[in-house]
Amino acid sequence: QVQLVESGGGLVQAGGSLRLSCAASGRPFSIYAMGWFRQPPGKEREFVAAISWSGGITQYADSVKGRFTISRDNGKNTVYLQGSSLKPEDTALYYCTAGARISTVVDGTGYWGQGTQVTVSS
Repeated sequence: QVQLVESGGGLVQAGGSLRLSCAASGRPFSIYAMGWFRQPPGKEREFVAAISWSGGITQYADSVKGRFTISRDNGKNTVYLQGSSLKPEDTALYYCTAGARISTVVDGTGYWGQGTQVTVSS
């Protein structure tokens, strides 16, 4: 099992940028694919981005392609989500997730953190 703790959320103006972090503990971080989901107010949780254990494979939702970048540092047991050109519709509770493989992460069937709030003002 792995424990996940997100940080870095906050209030940002439209057009700005933000970096979220997710620190993992428990089983060796490097064996897990990692990812991010988000849940906008009043909506379902949705996939944002995923990264393989090596970092060599990444996957993004169409809504964030070209604006968000997922990365990881296995030495620090941390995965990051860098967002730029943020829009009000990026406002959501952002969750970190981990799974045995990238498909597990994308399917949303892995382990979850508690979430960090991102609010983008217009």
